[in-house]
Amino acid sequence: MATVSGNAQLSAPPQVAQPNLFLRFVRAVDARALILYAILLAASLFFLFPMAWMAGTSLKTVEEVGQPQLNLLPANPQWNNYAKLLQEDTFYRAYTNSVFVVSVVLVGTVTSIALVAYAFSRLEWKGRGVVFALMMGTLMLPAQATLVPQYVLFHNLGWIRTFNPITIPGFFAGGAALIFLVRQFMLSIPRELDEAAMIDGANPLQIWWYVIMPLSRPAIATITVFLFVGQWNNLINPLIYLQRAELFTMPIYVAQKNNLQESPIPWQDIMAASVLFIIPVLVIFILTQRYFVEGITMTGTKG
Repeated sequence: MATVSGNAQLSAPPQVAQPNLFLRFVRAVDARALILYAILLAASLFFLFPMAWMAGTSLKTVEEVGQPQLNLLPANPQWNNYAKLLQEDTFYRAYTNSVFVVSVVLVGTVTSIALVAYAFSRLEWKGRGVVFALMMGTLMLPAQATLVPQYVLFHNLGWIRTFNPITIPGFFAGGAALIFLVRQFMLSIPRELDEAAMIDGANPLQIWWYVIMPLSRPAIATITVFLFVGQWNNLINPLIYLQRAELFTMPIYVAQKNNLQESPIPWQDIMAASVLFIIPVLVIFILTQRYFVEGITMTGTKG
């Protein structure tokens, strides 16, 4: 048998070329998933472009805004556009009014919607189906058709030039679509939970608060986002009913900055106000995103 001397060195194994990291990623990911990610990325950029343009315009000068070229970023950011905006008393007053109105509307509307949805989904009472059908029928009535009757009603009540026409109706469960959404979610909750709570001596109101409401957080978060965005951006009702500058909300404040009598129109100031205006909407959506998606996916699983 042949022997190998101790001084002989074994030949090193041939070096195998390591595949490129990008190619390894492409091979690991399904081609259909890559196409889906590419489409989602393109859609995200498409929808984010207006926000990026708004933020960029808020930092431009009047001359840059008037240029025909589409420049996303300013040559020299003008942070004084925001400083000038934050020095206006009307800005703080409008922001405070919006926060107050939205807070009151959210508390009243979310609570009343949850109560009505609970009555339609968990309680048995005569005529429930008929009342529910009548409520759903109001979806076919356009909101514009009720503007004049509502104005006459609120005028007779002496509520014009106050916050009452905007805040108080929310305590009467306005919004058949949102009631339907929460009702469908509550129908998916097992009724055995209600029966167990009744055996323990809980009344219907206690069952609603301690059993149904904690389990309905996704649906509640969903309607909260819808109501917040709708009320925060609401321009028509405040414009019709408030009629006093000290009561104006942020949508009216931003709209007033678009003064057609002023030349050139200060788009940089309008965009700066708009950037500060949308910050609460982004914060609310980020905080409730998990519940929001869960509420949308789970609603309607049971008729």
